[in-house]
Amino acid sequence: NTLLAAIVGGMIALGAVFLIEYLDDTVKTPDEVNQLVGLPTLGTVIRFRSADGRNRLVTAQDGRSPVSEAYRTLRTNLQFSTVDVPLRTLLVTSSNPYEGKSTTAANLAVVMAQAGFSTIIVDTDLRRPILDKIFGVPRNVGVANALLTSELDINNYLYDTGVENLRILTCGPKLPPSPSEILGSQRMRNLIEQLKQAADVVLFDSPPVLVAADAAVLASQVDGVLVVIDAGTTRREAVREAIGQLTKVGANLLGAVLNRLSTKGSGQYYYYYYYYSEDGRGSDGRKARRRHQKGTGFTATIKRWVSRTPS
Repeated sequence: NTLLAAIVGGMIALGAVFLIEYLDDTVKTPDEVNQLVGLPTLGTVIRFRSADGRNRLVTAQDGRSPVSEAYRTLRTNLQFSTVDVPLRTLLVTSSNPYEGKSTTAANLAVVMAQAGFSTIIVDTDLRRPILDKIFGVPRNVGVANALLTSELDINNYLYDTGVENLRILTCGPKLPPSPSEILGSQRMRNLIEQLKQAADVVLFDSPPVLVAADAAVLASQVDGVLVVIDAGTTRREAVREAIGQLTKVGANLLGAVLNRLSTKGSGQYYYYYYYYSEDGRGSDGRKARRRHQKGTGFTATIKRWVSRTPS
């Protein structure tokens, strides 16, 4: 009876695991992104601890960390994705809120500046702006002020971020009542042209695609769009719908960033080990190599148990 109960319980547990896996419709790996919407994954960023504000700027604080290396890899892949036409303006967005688009845009701007490019990051999320908190700058003037000025000198609205070659244009002190109309105006196009004259690369942080029309409006005015996907959280249907809306407006979709990638699963840990550990050296590298060789999780444990069971 005990043996029978153990066998039945194991079968029920195994069935529950496969059922949960089957019902889980979130995006977890770069291969899933490509199969789902046909976009290449230009970067994978592991989950890292950060508090509000400047602690999110890991690229400015710890340039040798795996996370910083991940953003440098993203920068390189973006440059190679637009070899024929230089990438001057880039929009960073996501399907839904809290997927890490602002953190991605901020760190990408830092590594762009560190590579010697004169860079400006613009907070065009006129609904829930956060870049001013990440870089620790005031919001006395910004996009809203610049759009209301007839004769625009963009240098009067830019703040120094403390990072060489990097300046920021915040959203401004007051949020407009109809952001999508303002972002789609001719004045916004003139502002973008002014920004392109003032810097080599201009990055725009916009609201999520499925929350407001702002991202779609801006997407048609920039050279390329980068979509941030929260690994293990963003649902496939949300990614599909967001990409569909951006495609309808003729956006140049360069690729996706798989953000907050977990290092606990065998596949995800392998990406972390292969790309971002220092040739597998150190405790993280050795641990990743062992996990990749042995595999982790319930399925890997079952496979090892079966392989050791005599026939």
